Amino acid sequence: MNEGTFAALRGQLQQAAAAFAGGPDALQGILLGLVDDVDRAVREPLEIFPVCHHSPASALAMARRLREKQPKVVYLELCEDMAPLLTELRNCRLPVAVQAFATEVDGFPAEWAPLSVVAPITEASAEYQAIAYALDTPGVELVLVDRSSDHVFQWQENTGETAEPADPDAPPAEEEAALHGDAVGVEIGDLRPRFAELEEHLLRHGKVRHWSEWWHQYVELPLGDSDHDTYRQVMLLIGSLFRRLAPGDPRRVRVDEDRERYMWTRMRQHLAATGTDPADALYVCGAFHAASRVEEFGVHGADTFEITPPSATKWQHGLIPSSHAAIEAQFGLAAGSVSIAATQWAKNLRRTRVKPYRLAGQASTRTPKAPKKTAPALAAAAPADQGPAPDRLTGFLQRPPILDHLDEEELLGWSVEIVRAARRNGYLASTADAIAVFETSILLAGMRDRAKPTPYDFQDAAVTCIEKDTVPGRRDVRRLVEIMLGGDRVGQVGYDALPPLARDVHDRLAPLNLKLQQRGVQRALLDMASRPELEQCSDVLWMLRHLMPHGAARPIMGERKLGERPIQESWDLALGTHQRALIELGYEGVSIEQVLEQRLRRTAYGPQATTAKVLEAVEDATLYLRSRRLADELGRRALEVLATERSVDGAPEVLRRVRGLLAYYRTAEPSLPGWIESFVKTGYAHYCTLLPTAFTDDDASVRQVAAMLGFLFSMEGLALSLGCDRNQLELAVAQSHPEDPAKTALLWAARTQLGTLSRADLRARCEELLGNPLVVPAYPRYLSGFLHALEPVPALADFVVEAVSHAFARLPDPVLLPWLPTLITGLRGGGADLAPLLIREAARIFPGRLADLDTWVPPWRADPASAPARSSGRAGTGPRGLPLLAAYPATCDALADLLGCEGAWETAEQAPAGAALLARHPRTAQALEALLTGP
Repeated sequence: MNEGTFAALRGQLQQAAAAFAGGPDALQGILLGLVDDVDRAVREPLEIFPVCHHSPASALAMARRLREKQPKVVYLELCEDMAPLLTELRNCRLPVAVQAFATEVDGFPAEWAPLSVVAPITEASAEYQAIAYALDTPGVELVLVDRSSDHVFQWQENTGETAEPADPDAPPAEEEAALHGDAVGVEIGDLRPRFAELEEHLLRHGKVRHWSEWWHQYVELPLGDSDHDTYRQVMLLIGSLFRRLAPGDPRRVRVDEDRERYMWTRMRQHLAATGTDPADALYVCGAFHAASRVEEFGVHGADTFEITPPSATKWQHGLIPSSHAAIEAQFGLAAGSVSIAATQWAKNLRRTRVKPYRLAGQASTRTPKAPKKTAPALAAAAPADQGPAPDRLTGFLQRPPILDHLDEEELLGWSVEIVRAARRNGYLASTADAIAVFETSILLAGMRDRAKPTPYDFQDAAVTCIEKDTVPGRRDVRRLVEIMLGGDRVGQVGYDALPPLARDVHDRLAPLNLKLQQRGVQRALLDMASRPELEQCSDVLWMLRHLMPHGAARPIMGERKLGERPIQESWDLALGTHQRALIELGYEGVSIEQVLEQRLRRTAYGPQATTAKVLEAVEDATLYLRSRRLADELGRRALEVLATERSVDGAPEVLRRVRGLLAYYRTAEPSLPGWIESFVKTGYAHYCTLLPTAFTDDDASVRQVAAMLGFLFSMEGLALSLGCDRNQLELAVAQSHPEDPAKTALLWAARTQLGTLSRADLRARCEELLGNPLVVPAYPRYLSGFLHALEPVPALADFVVEAVSHAFARLPDPVLLPWLPTLITGLRGGGADLAPLLIREAARIFPGRLADLDTWVPPWRADPASAPARSSGRAGTGPRGLPLLAAYPATCDALADLLGCEGAWETAEQAPAGAALLARHPRTAQALEALLTGP
């Protein structure tokens, strides 16, 4: 193309600038600069094909150009490290996203982890046409030239940029819109004004609501039927316009220019290494980058850009399912715009009869038919160079907009269908609403200077006419229109394209006979009693429940506890819906057992690890992995964390988990593990040390102090057998002087358990509290302390019932009623888990029938002399031993003969008064005496 191609256009722009600005100024420089950018790009020996992200016009122009030019090398603006995954697209149903994922970072801030980069691909996109052409055409090479995923975060770190936080005021995204998670998106062909005033100007004068609607009306439709030269020059002009009118953010401009330098450097390196003629190659990039002005631009540009080496972060790559809603949410597009673009793509194909490229064997696509003999030019090679293309910009800019004729049949079908969809979703819509939508669509289009209503006009009309006051269902009318016009297509990654972990999960769950890749919830019934092989499926499901988001694997019937074996279970599975989460598990390991073990270790050795969390990891390792090795390792870690803790915040959780683990090991193992014995011994000394401070610390709650006492009292037998000293506990209790009423009552209960405070003294103190008018308002807090005391001293349940009953019987209503709400809230909030123990004890003490209530006497008021003896064997002159042995001595005689013992039965009068063994074998007592009295 020669220098005078755009001479006429330059002259017209100079005149326009002089007329509008009154002479040469910045406006003239901008307008002439736009033409210079277009002229520079079209004169480049390596053909540049500018595209827009998910644009049907770009996809159609790309399909046409590929069949005409038949390039041997296709350079594509996409992260270069994602190239090996593109061949797996044929095993997927679009839309899907190519993902780079890193769980552990090396060279980046730790708070950035996990790192994720996605590049979504739809069928109605120019990049997919280029990929399908290159992969299915022999002798064609596809080269990805954009920065790697590692450089995406390198440049963010260097510029101080981070991912933009989500808008807190935005409504919660639907499930399909969250398929990409928090990944950083690679915007292939991003084309949107960065000048806010320019975008506002275009939307206002275009009489549209958002940018997607403006692009559809003023760019997408006019370029849908244009030839290649017109499409290319117009897209270059738009890219140059948005680039020159950018606000000039230094960080973002620097990243954009570095990307362009990176891509041109890679292309020149490939051309030099392979000897490819630039005329046989095609460079597919966004129109914004096609109008670049960097020195490295072009095959003859400067080689001054140095590509930095990647960091030490290990990246995993894979394909994840995507959806139209996810693409719109991640790239800030209007809701429904990608679905409308897919519908427009199908219309363009039917209208122009252009044969698109599709990967052979791809799911949900028809096999391409052979080209007709009447159109051999579509499959022929590119013609020889016929000279420079003429100026197409002048004619395009001067041409008035072509107004499409109203297609009444199509609009009527839309109106009827939206009314039908609205009725299915609970709206009271009728035929009159369909007529109103039809007429309103035409009215809105006329107000916006359109002869044919666009899908956006129809959407506004449907909302106006059908959605009156409220939304009766989950979806509003705007969402129903989006579904009706294009639907939110959700992609799927095929089995062959899944990582090894995901394939292993599907293989291990095959006995369930379910379509696990299908979206939606499926019910799985597991009867391990009749089919023992399903127990392995149960193990997999419980691990998936622990690793994946809520809803992926949800148990309906059945539970997994230590020491119990499942018999029957029922599950709701939605692995197809949460396919992305399952794929990302594959980036962390080759099996779910490995991933679970890594996560448990990460939790136990993390900086936020507490004793309770580490013990939970021990329980999970035993419960899901059945790994004694890992449980012992994590148990030793729990011992280390306990020794460094200086607070009692996790005491209740520690007590609960240690009790459960002790009960499991005592029944399932021949002996206790060494780590849990050390844990009990260390915990006994640890909590004894912290007990006096916890009683007086305002930050330590009554529940936490009660949990400490529960650990000390319940583990006391084991701790003493391991060498602990009970005097340490007695001294800790004696040094405790709480001021809070609840903690005071808890201390009294602990002293009662230790024997330093009798039941009579405890009852007398409660009587003293009730007799003091100044203390009566705080009496409910004392009762709350007694309730929490049931954790360490469950034997006090009868006394707590007595204390509550005595208060209700003694206090008058004017005193009782004011603190009754305080008592109820205290019992419910602080001791809800201990209330059942109190209720059972009350049910045991109080009479079971109403008729017995009049004659019933509380046990604490009964006369001790009239109480019946507890054991008839202790009263009178009956035998002091067990009655059955005395009545039936033959069993003991047979056992004595078996053991070789000789002797005769003794009567009650002849029975020794003391311990017979001590009298017969005094050497043990003598040795103990020598040990205690020795020097």
